[in-house]
Amino acid sequence: MTVRPFQLFICAIAIIQPSWAESVLPGAVLGLATALNGQSVAYLDDDSKTQGYLARPQNRSVRGGVLLIHEWDGLTLRIKEIADAFAEVGYIALAVDLYHGKVGKSRSEKLALVRATRADPEGITRNLNAALQAVRADPAIKGSIATIGWCFGGGIALNFAIEGEDHEGTAVFYGRLLDDPELLKHIHHEVYGTFAGLDRGPTVGEVDRFVAALRSAGVPNDVHVYDDVQHGFWLHVDRDPAANRAPAQDAWQRLLAYLERVSTAQTVSN
Repeated sequence: MTVRPFQLFICAIAIIQPSWAESVLPGAVLGLATALNGQSVAYLDDDSKTQGYLARPQNRSVRGGVLLIHEWDGLTLRIKEIADAFAEVGYIALAVDLYHGKVGKSRSEKLALVRATRADPEGITRNLNAALQAVRADPAIKGSIATIGWCFGGGIALNFAIEGEDHEGTAVFYGRLLDDPELLKHIHHEVYGTFAGLDRGPTVGEVDRFVAALRSAGVPNDVHVYDDVQHGFWLHVDRDPAANRAPAQDAWQRLLAYLERVSTAQTVSN
């Protein structure tokens, strides 16, 4: 496994290691998830078609909350299984639905859903704000709430950090990036990023420019490029376990440590 951490761009980040049991890679990304334990929830008052998936910790304390933002195909079984995985390590996880109940089966269907959704940026922000409020209102939530997105969802998470209501963390897995420091100055928390060196979008060059812009904007970040893997390597380790498992394990440990950090971190003043 080859990793290219942007260590020079990480601003005074304390290293917090998760416990061994919690740091084990979730079975969900290996295609080994068990039956779902959560439930569908309607979090938009005027839209019953939009059903998120809510997973809650069982028999353990709640560390905080996470909003999970799906890939370009929609709120699939894999994303719901990942929500359960976050619940197992102590997070109330709400997997949002940006497609109002639809899931893309073919490439053309997925592209159509992406385009229709991106054509209404205010609707995206409204959707995520409602999801954020739903988790924030949970009486068990005493810690932070972070967004976590993959591919299409990664880019959405980054934009929401700028345009949405205040939250404490943003984790981007190979999503559409920004390289304008003036825009990124609107982010007031540390940003996590995991990217693939063999990815054609975002490329390593685009990640470089993103990190440089974060640094210029004064935004702390933990951004790594894993050189020898393809786009989607983390959420779908089972596509190529030999190549994906070790970097995915490292990215998961970094993510858990990141969520612990943002739960106690002070906001960034830009």
